[in-house]
Amino acid sequence: MDRQRIVVMVSGSGSNLHAVIDACRVGAIGGDVVGVVADRIDAYGLVRADEAGIDTELVTKHADEDRRSYDARLAGAVASFEPDWVVLAGWMRLLTLDFLGHFPDRVVNLHPALPGELPGTQAIERAWAEAQAGERAESGVMVHLVPDEGVDDGPVLGHRVVPIDASGTLETFANAIHDAEHGLLVEVLAQLCTPPADS
Repeated sequence: MDRQRIVVMVSGSGSNLHAVIDACRVGAIGGDVVGVVADRIDAYGLVRADEAGIDTELVTKHADEDRRSYDARLAGAVASFEPDWVVLAGWMRLLTLDFLGHFPDRVVNLHPALPGELPGTQAIERAWAEAQAGERAESGVMVHLVPDEGVDDGPVLGHRVVPIDASGTLETFANAIHDAEHGLLVEVLAQLCTPPADS
């Protein structure tokens, strides 16, 4: 089986992108990051990609552009890399079917919460606040498919539980979440990029 082609979409620092690039390089994932797409010019993920010799594309939203028009243009940029898998790793925009429809069952999202919990932004901070209020003892991370315009609720491909030490700090908890994200995303992509045993 040919190595799978992975496109990673980022809005920020790209630490998960870095973990995926490293895992591909050492053969832990049977694929390669062939392109990185960002929606923000200051996304450090673009720098990480450049340093790794990976092609990048910056697709910012025009001031007068509606979501669906932007998503259609974004889909064209991603499709130009001919991906087998599209990975949302810190991508901070909700995607419409004008994007998702181009990549059915091939868009994978990483979310810093357990399945069915804390959808949307600021999930780490909200989990921490609940822990401080005595309402939560653990959170976690999940990787799921993105079949439609629902928020963080697609079919789950994997998850990891992260305990919360409410006597610690938000920074320590956030670092534990990010460590779990890196490991889980690599684990799931390794599974997705491995051919079935009977192939």
